Amino acid sequence: MRKSHPIRRVVLAGAATVSGIVLLLSLKPASDPGSAQAAGVGAPPAASAQGGAEAAGSGTVTGDAAQTQYGAVQVRLTVSNGKITKAEAVQAPKGGQSDQITANAVPKLNQAVVAAQSADIDAVSGATYTSAGYKKSLQSAIDKAKASAGSQGSGAAQAATVTGEAVQTQYGAVQVRITVSGGKITKAETVQAPKGGQSDQITANAVPKLNQAAVAAGSADIDAVSGATYTSAGYKESLQSAIDKAKAGGGGAAQGSGAQGSGAAQAKTVTGSVAQTQYGPVQVRVTVSGGKITKAETVQAPKGGQSDQITANAVPKLNQAAVAAGSADIDAVSGATYTSAGYKESLQSALDQAGG
Repeated sequence: MRKSHPIRRVVLAGAATVSGIVLLLSLKPASDPGSAQAAGVGAPPAASAQGGAEAAGSGTVTGDAAQTQYGAVQVRLTVSNGKITKAEAVQAPKGGQSDQITANAVPKLNQAVVAAQSADIDAVSGATYTSAGYKKSLQSAIDKAKASAGSQGSGAAQAATVTGEAVQTQYGAVQVRITVSGGKITKAETVQAPKGGQSDQITANAVPKLNQAAVAAGSADIDAVSGATYTSAGYKESLQSAIDKAKAGGGGAAQGSGAQGSGAAQAKTVTGSVAQTQYGPVQVRVTVSGGKITKAETVQAPKGGQSDQITANAVPKLNQAAVAAGSADIDAVSGATYTSAGYKESLQSALDQAGG
């Protein structure tokens, strides 16, 4: 039995050695994946590469800050494959009661954007100003996203969405946005319109008609809606601004003008500078074709009290005189001296722009 003890010790020692080697080998693979990840090799980097490809197909765009009565509103969008996947407010009114209103309104507005995939969303009740600012900044972000998406195909490149300038009227601001494709207005919508009290009913009646008329006419030469004179005038001015921007920006609008033929290419619609008079601003817009004034219209004119009657009498006569004379050398209308002087000044400004 004594002779067996050394053999036992040898066997035990051998077993211990083998166990130690096994333990060492088992530790090595655990460290290899870590070092492989650090070197950028192996399965985890492949997963991150897929994430990179996904990010390359998306983009984040921040709209312009829109100032409201209670503070700035600014919207940021995440767009993937042409779709809005996320909307968030970078800035929103804060302090006092605004904190509660913002906390309630912004999440709803964000959700509405993703659902609508556009700026055509309803205002949140009790957050009128915040909602209006949100929609304005949102549209800015959408416009930026579309402008930077030129590589999405020729069809998208030919279509352009342009927002005209906001026009202040006696009852509130009016702002129009149009979509132009192949040189034609395919869609017209109102971003801002008078609201509150009787204005709600007037706007609800007038705006759809004006939108339809803009698409049908393909220009700002549309009739005012009965009972919505001021809204119609503001709409037409903002619409013309959007059309001018579309033409100046090229893209779909520029390609369309080329396809319309030389006659359309020679026609130009220009809005003169605003001339301030003792009774209010006067602004004239002319259409010039072949070096001649084919149409003259008044974008702004004195209004309120006796001015309404004077304007209604004088403006049609001044418009006719401008077309007949083909210049700003026209006679003043009797009883409308200040309006006539402002008209001629703005008309000359428009002609100077057209001549340039």
